[in-house]
Amino acid sequence: MLAQPPLWLTLVAFVCALGPLVFFHELGHYLVARWFGVGAETFSIGFGREILGWTDKRGTRWKVGWLPLGGYVKFVGDMNPASVQSASDVPEELRAASFQMKPLWQRFLIVLAGPMANFLLAILIFAALFSVVGTPISNFVGQITKGSAAETAGLRPGDRILSVAGRTTPAYADIYATVSMRPGQTVDLVYLRGDSTRQARVKLGVEVMKDGSNRLTRGKLGVGPSIGHRERVGPAKAVVMATQTTARMVRSSVDALVQLVTGRLSPKNLGGPMKIAQVAGEGASYGLVAFVGFLAFLSINLGFINLLPVPMLDGGHLFFYAIEAVRRRPVSEQALEWAFRGGLAAILALLLFTTANDLGSFGLWERLGRLIG
Repeated sequence: MLAQPPLWLTLVAFVCALGPLVFFHELGHYLVARWFGVGAETFSIGFGREILGWTDKRGTRWKVGWLPLGGYVKFVGDMNPASVQSASDVPEELRAASFQMKPLWQRFLIVLAGPMANFLLAILIFAALFSVVGTPISNFVGQITKGSAAETAGLRPGDRILSVAGRTTPAYADIYATVSMRPGQTVDLVYLRGDSTRQARVKLGVEVMKDGSNRLTRGKLGVGPSIGHRERVGPAKAVVMATQTTARMVRSSVDALVQLVTGRLSPKNLGGPMKIAQVAGEGASYGLVAFVGFLAFLSINLGFINLLPVPMLDGGHLFFYAIEAVRRRPVSEQALEWAFRGGLAAILALLLFTTANDLGSFGLWERLGRLIG
């Protein structure tokens, strides 16, 4: 195991990871909006005071803020975070380029383009890795832990795990992701032994890990991957495989959300910006390939989170556009204002909660407890 990376590397890796992903996300919004003739007043990476910027010939101010925790595009006609403005408030000379004056389907696609850009970026990263580095063939069982759920299920080295809990597992990462979110649950297992497809129903083990003062639980099957070879593939096949990999990771994110909502997965497993920075630093410590792979994973999560139907996020906008399509008239400005205030409060509360988790994983609460005691 590598030592904890130095603070400077963690900070640099965090900025180098989040900055490009936010830029690509906002670029998706910007390009589709430009395609539909919407003008952009500001394109910002980061929040707060501008530390670098320029204005292009279309009048868009491109800038970098000092706080690298997000970004935004301010379109012509946007008056607040809810992108609300009545038609009467838009000057006549700006109506043709105003976001709010565009048809509903165009506004919907402009908002959707941000998360889709993140998924596209992940596909491009995976496709490049599969073509240049190769893709591991790793759903073969290499080792069996004695007394584990895998041994109870009758698995042997050389078996190929096809699915766990109804989720296909073409790679070891898929096996790990599915199992880790189901501590102590009984799941169906489908595996291949030679030419014979077999099934087993097994109760997964529970592994308790200490992350600072936090105690996290994850499911454990008790298998290790077979160290196989990497197969380089052509560009066309790489894109197909990358798309499938991205789709499986999105499905894993949905699965994790369901496990959290149903209480089967502890909310202590949630991490915030500090944990992202820590993992980015660790990825950078392992080398360029690991760091680039982390970028793809983070891009998928950024796209997925933004699609959640929470006001202030892209998914919240899409939700209200769907209501508008059904009602054939927009939701009232007052309702939108209260909804987005609630969404902002929810996001801030989640940020505080995940930050507390992060600080706990770094051992802060444990050290404070010893000082107070």
